[in-house]
Amino acid sequence: MAALPAEKMSQQAPSTPPDYETALAELEQLIGKIESGQMPLEQLLAGYERGAELLNFCRDKLQAVENQIKVLDEGRLKPWSTE
Repeated sequence: MAALPAEKMSQQAPSTPPDYETALAELEQLIGKIESGQMPLEQLLAGYERGAELLNFCRDKLQAVENQIKVLDEGRLKPWSTE
């Protein structure tokens, strides 16, 4: 099986970030590129879609932390779950 050209590789579905900080850094970088106005329309759409995925990932992580804090505030310590 032949390797994909670089432009085809960039069109593959991006992976899930390993953590909140990585996702946030990628999202900030992506926003900078979008706001620059230098992206072609097709890349702009792909960037917007990736940004929405990263935003949802970050929101989910923050919600998980908020839920954990609520549990701690109620005096019940539960195991941390990343799902």
